Amino acid sequence: MKSKALFLDRDGVINVEKNYVYRIQDFEFQPHVFEVLQKFQSENYLLIIITNQAGVAKGYYSEEDFHILNNWMLEQFQKADVNITNVYYCPFHLNGAPPYNQDSFNRKPNPGMIFAARDEFLIDLEASVLIGDQESDILAGINAGIKKNVLLTKVEQRGQKTLANGIIHDISELVMWL
Repeated sequence: MKSKALFLDRDGVINVEKNYVYRIQDFEFQPHVFEVLQKFQSENYLLIIITNQAGVAKGYYSEEDFHILNNWMLEQFQKADVNITNVYYCPFHLNGAPPYNQDSFNRKPNPGMIFAARDEFLIDLEASVLIGDQESDILAGINAGIKKNVLLTKVEQRGQKTLANGIIHDISELVMWL
C-alpha cells in the first residue's frame, strides 16, 4: 500500500526566512510548526522536507554546514515527537561556483526531490500535500502530480498570482488540508 506524505519546503515554512540560514543560532522555527507536523503525523502522513540550498552553490556555506544545521533541526523535531521521514536538498544553482554551477532535475521547480521521495518511500503523490512559500515550490508539486499544493504567504506576497490550490498566512492553517 502506498503512503501519503506532507512535503515541506524548509526556509520560510519550517523556519523563518532569513536569507541563507546555515547556522544554528540564526535558525528560528515558525510558530506552530511542531503542532502542525504532529497533527499530520497522527494522520499517518510521512513528513518529507524538500529544500533548495543555493547558498552552497553560491559559496555562502558548505554542504557540511548544511548537514550540521540539518542534524540539529532533526534533533529538535525528535524532542517534540515529530519524526521527519527524510530531508532532500539540492545544492546546485546555475549561477553558483564549480562544481555546483549546474542545472539539476532536483532543483525546484523541477520535481526531482519529490520523485526521489516517492520512489524511496512508495508515496501516493495524488494523496499527498505540499506546502511552500515560493511559487517554485508550488510548481515542483504540480510538476510531480501532487494535487494539493498550498502557498504559505508573507504579507508582501499577498495578492500575487499563484497556481497553488490554497493560500495560508500561518502554518497552523494547514491543518484544514488534512
